[in-house]
Amino acid sequence: MLRRGEGHELLQRWRDRRGGPAGPSPTVATTAASGARFRAFSPDPATPGGRAGDNPVAGGGADGDASRDEGGRREPAAATCPDDRRGVGAAAGRGAVPRWADLPVRPVALGGWDNRTFHLGDELTVRLPSAAGYVPQVEKEQRWLPVLAPGLPLEVPTPLAIGEPGEGYPFPWSVRRWIDGETARLDRIAEPTAFATTLADFLAALQRIEPAGGPAAGAHSCFRGASLITYDGETRRAIARLGDRVPGDMLTRIWETALAATWSGPPVWFHGDVAWGNLLVRDGRLVAVIDFGCCGTGDPACDLAIAWTLLSGASRAAFRATLDVDDGTWARGRGWVLWKGLITLDNPDPVRAADARHMLDQVLTEYAESVRQ
Repeated sequence: MLRRGEGHELLQRWRDRRGGPAGPSPTVATTAASGARFRAFSPDPATPGGRAGDNPVAGGGADGDASRDEGGRREPAAATCPDDRRGVGAAAGRGAVPRWADLPVRPVALGGWDNRTFHLGDELTVRLPSAAGYVPQVEKEQRWLPVLAPGLPLEVPTPLAIGEPGEGYPFPWSVRRWIDGETARLDRIAEPTAFATTLADFLAALQRIEPAGGPAAGAHSCFRGASLITYDGETRRAIARLGDRVPGDMLTRIWETALAATWSGPPVWFHGDVAWGNLLVRDGRLVAVIDFGCCGTGDPACDLAIAWTLLSGASRAAFRATLDVDDGTWARGRGWVLWKGLITLDNPDPVRAADARHMLDQVLTEYAESVRQ
């Protein structure tokens, strides 16, 4: 237990060493595109996400040393995309699907990491795994999004087809409807508290959906929804490696508190990657949640990360109160953000490194305030 005021003293020393408090988390750069070609397959209307017909459209863990994305997920070590993940392109559509044959293809404004996404005309998107480890997410989203959507109060992606490997691209991929909106940067959110309560209501609805038969947390979810013990060794090594650049005793205390707060409830649905880039706003209001590639059933604490990566102050408090989060689940959510910040603090990409500093600053500040109450 920290003595009164100790948390703020440690936090202030850390800030002094790195030159002041972190500012708002910066946006990530857009993804460039090149020119590979792909084949799409129209789904069986009677089977959500099913395959039917040959309709070509030219068209997107255990501890270890594999590299990781800005959300802390493990990047598969054997990425086999032809462009080595620096951009996957799509040519103009041709083939046996008349309504798609002549649609233009262009990259979306903000590309992802697990997948590369492209507009197909104005109403569709093409979504392509960027490495072999993300391929299981294609079938999972095709199978489960139609099941989840009716129980959710916001828009989610609608899968329309699965494409097969071909024309130099090695993985299956998907076609879905485009959802109009802007990613939820702070400057695009009209009222942060209203945004936070809307998001909490969405997550509560997701958790109420029947979990029977759903995919249990594991490698397909990058172990989101599983126990934090998966990343215990990695987290402790990161604290040791960073040395006096971070308040190691305080971070270890936060981490051990998260580990001790084990999940004992029944499995529930979780999204797995609730980040500003997967939340869409229109006119300043939250309207859609996208990218269910890491979804599954298990411990929902991973979905709380947004409370430290985007929300703060009153909006964070409203989010927790609306979702009715107990102390143990909150501690585990804080632990997910701590792990993510620690393992990306030395990322060579200055944007991701700045994101990591922001995460750690928010975790340390919120924790120090909580122990003073």
